[in-house]
Amino acid sequence: MTSKVAIVTGAARGIGLAVTRRFLAEGWHVTMVDIEAEALLAAHAALDTDDAVARPCDVSDPVQVRRAAAATVESFGRIDAVVNNAGIAVFKPLLDTSFEEWSRVLAVNLNGPFLMVQETARIMAETGGGAVVNIGSISGLRASTLRVAYGTSKAALMHLTKQQATELGEIGVRVNLIAPGPVDTAMAKEVHTPAIRADYHDAIPLNRYGLEEEIANGVFFLCSDQASYITGQTLAVDGGFDAAGIGLPTLRKGS
Repeated sequence: MTSKVAIVTGAARGIGLAVTRRFLAEGWHVTMVDIEAEALLAAHAALDTDDAVARPCDVSDPVQVRRAAAATVESFGRIDAVVNNAGIAVFKPLLDTSFEEWSRVLAVNLNGPFLMVQETARIMAETGGGAVVNIGSISGLRASTLRVAYGTSKAALMHLTKQQATELGEIGVRVNLIAPGPVDTAMAKEVHTPAIRADYHDAIPLNRYGLEEEIANGVFFLCSDQASYITGQTLAVDGGFDAAGIGLPTLRKGS
């Protein structure tokens, strides 16, 4: 088969679903992976295409990850890109975060990309190589309250990305990371109060939340031939949030 094939984790909604749509629009086949089977099957059905398959999977489970990779090859014959988007968060103070919560966040956010790349890198190499995009977070670049497990997992994922890029380049597999800033997902709309949204708008030079489609555009670029000499990099798709550092919005408004 000549059509390119991607695995997208966390594909039932949000950024993962937007990434899936972007690949499909470019003529790729996609294996959609998510632990929430009902939501995943509903999202897949809504796409109404034979170019995507849905595969319920817990990315922290090596057996399930292995089966998802094998099912992709069985369905489409190859793997050309992997997008490790599946992730969870626990928003609690450090002293109130349980070891179980800490462990589960790291299992999904860090072990998941480790396992998925281990299972797919050799498969990609068999057809000339491929690309991996790990979805990190601006929280991996900047510490924040209530995000001890989430932020730490995303910071570690940035280094895992460099390790993967360094070791897999020789077999033709590129690995990069996208660090989204605040994105206008359904979850953000639900949990971000008007005060939080106003704070983010003031702290982001572009004065708005990002769109899921804007993250998907960055992902597709890094998986495409246009990024053929880019590996081991972190691309912050964040409206300038990280670049602004600790600059006070009040001072910026007066400049």
